[in-house]
Amino acid sequence: MSDFVIPAPPTVTVPVAGGGQFPVRRVYCIGRNYAAHAVEMGHDPDREPPFFFQKNPDDLNASGEFPYPRQTSDVHHEAEVAVFLKAGGTDIPLEKALDHVYGYALCLDMTRRDLQGTAKKMGRPWEIGKAFDASAPVGPIHTVDEVGHLTEGSITLKVNGELKQEGDLNQMIWKVPEMISYLSQYYTLAPGDVILSGTPAGVGAVVKGDVMELAVEGLGAMTVTVV
Repeated sequence: MSDFVIPAPPTVTVPVAGGGQFPVRRVYCIGRNYAAHAVEMGHDPDREPPFFFQKNPDDLNASGEFPYPRQTSDVHHEAEVAVFLKAGGTDIPLEKALDHVYGYALCLDMTRRDLQGTAKKMGRPWEIGKAFDASAPVGPIHTVDEVGHLTEGSITLKVNGELKQEGDLNQMIWKVPEMISYLSQYYTLAPGDVILSGTPAGVGAVVKGDVMELAVEGLGAMTVTVV
C-alpha cells in the first residue's frame, strides 16, 4: 500500500527511436548560445559565461502538436537539439563530459516572447515566458550508439515551408561537453537530465494552423503543428 497522500504524478518520458522510453528528471536550457541569435536579441555575441534557465519535465511534448498557450499574443519558435544524460555527478571534467550522454533529439524551445520581454524589463525570472505547458515539442531520442556525438551539421526550421532559422551545430558558443561540465559545477546532474543546447538566429512568431518543420543533420526531421 502506498504512503502517498495524493495520487503520485506519472513519470515524464520521451520515446527512444527503436523502442523504449527515457524517464526525464530535469530540463536545463542554455540561453543565447549562437552568436547571431545573441545579436538579434540585442546582446553582445562575445563568449561571456553561459547562463541557464529551466523548463519543467512535463513541458516536453512528443505529440507532434503545439497547443497555442494562453495569456500571450507573441509565441516564438526556437529550433534546438536536446541532450539526454545517462549519468550525472558534480564537477564533471570536460574530457569526461560526453561519457554522460545517452542520446540526442530534435526539440523546440517555444517562448511566450511578450511575457519574457516584460519579465526582462522588470528584472524578474523568465519562467513565465519559457516554462509553460507543452512548451518543448520533442522528437524521439537517437542514441549515441546510433548517431555518435553531434559536433557539426545543419540545423534548420521552416514554417509553412518557408525557411526561418538556419545554422550549424558547430556555431554553438558553448559546446555540449562544456555545458555539461559547467552545469555540474552548480547542480548535481543525474540520469534523466536533459539539456537544450540553444537556437540559431531567425526566431519568430507562429499562429494557430502553422506547421513547423525542424531538421538537424544526423537526427532527421520532425513536424509540429500549432493548434
